[in-house]
Amino acid sequence: MSSPSFDVVIIGGGNAGLGVTVATRKAGLSVALIEPRELGGTCPNRGCTPKKVLVAAAHALDEIAHAKTHCIAVAQPKLDWAALIDREKEMIRPIPVNLEKSMQERGVTVLRGRSAFAGPNSVKLDDRMIESKTIVIATGSKPRDLPIPGAEHMITSDDVLTERTLPGAVVFIGGGVIALEFSHVYTRAGAKVTILETLPRLLSALDADAVDQLRAETERIGVTVRTSVTVKRIEKKDGRLRVVFEQDGNEHSADADRVVNGAGRIADVDALDLAAGHVETDNGRIKTDPFLRSTSNPNVYVCGDAFTGSPQLSPLATYEGNLVGRNIVEGPKLKPDYASIPSCVYTIPALASVGLTEAKAKESGRKIKVSATDMSSWISARTYAESKAWAKLIIDEEDDRILGAHIFGHAGEELIHFFALAMAQGTPAARLRDMVYAFPTFSADIKYLL
Repeated sequence: MSSPSFDVVIIGGGNAGLGVTVATRKAGLSVALIEPRELGGTCPNRGCTPKKVLVAAAHALDEIAHAKTHCIAVAQPKLDWAALIDREKEMIRPIPVNLEKSMQERGVTVLRGRSAFAGPNSVKLDDRMIESKTIVIATGSKPRDLPIPGAEHMITSDDVLTERTLPGAVVFIGGGVIALEFSHVYTRAGAKVTILETLPRLLSALDADAVDQLRAETERIGVTVRTSVTVKRIEKKDGRLRVVFEQDGNEHSADADRVVNGAGRIADVDALDLAAGHVETDNGRIKTDPFLRSTSNPNVYVCGDAFTGSPQLSPLATYEGNLVGRNIVEGPKLKPDYASIPSCVYTIPALASVGLTEAKAKESGRKIKVSATDMSSWISARTYAESKAWAKLIIDEEDDRILGAHIFGHAGEELIHFFALAMAQGTPAARLRDMVYAFPTFSADIKYLL
């Protein structure tokens, strides 16, 4: 029996892989998509989408907590955690089915199972060999392994979104986005939360002042945050878990019902047998050219979380997948541009960012103007009883272009797109200041931040 052959084989059915199918199928290429689990990958099934259901519930609890400020008397709310998890699962249940239908309508062949390279233009899927002119690695990411004695007692964010019992106490090992977002949910639901981070500060890739604002608010709601720690071991103690760690030369411990791996995620490429595909790596990272193509095998592209040259963001995965699809069809000529890609940490309130941090802007050698504004006392913030409202804008003094924006609170997860659009279009800061905004809105405050 001859091996099936395609123009394009995509390993991974998440946002990146799905994005590749758009241009390739429009051009009439034969496309196979290989995915061992639900179509959609992590984001809609085990990540962003279900997580936001929990975050929305925590938002509601936060609103209720502020009811007294609005002269509303309410009883103490009680969250039904099991019912919330059920709601989250019900919300995401149709997604993989709808994606399956979409792929059928697009004419994509969906194959199930785990695959690996069998040669520079072939993959092995279980006991089948599949040939392809072009192969795309879009396998996404997986939780980072932590070499800690007792690590087997930890759970991942997947489990947080599945377990129907609210724990009394939670320890996150690692102070990344996952830890911060879930800590705000757990704490408002009534759990005691501790975050242990090995680095001197949380979220080291984000603006330091913005992260300081987030940390202060996280501690204000009752989360214990410890940085510059070394976790020594996780052990069972009296039916619970104990995390033993060292800080400032002293040994400490934190007891919990649940210990969560909050150390982030890494590219899921270990099982692909990249050597068989003539795909070279450097310290586990696939070597790529500016067009997201393997430098050692030009018939292989990489996109999404499997590509380690960009932040692990769902919209970026789709963006890169679309670029790869077009490069396959039109030839390698499109390069990703990450300069104006917004991102959010969905704590309550959220921290939104786009562009350069102040430190990176200074490293670039530009002459910059930095404005950091505490909006907590502004009438717009007080009207909605915001616990914290803060923003930092970084502007190039020579051409008045916005280089970076960082907003904590004040609907920052929405306002950040004003700045992203201005950066993408080269709109001067003065143009945003001169705009007429609907009033009273949070958007109307933008002119006073610049």
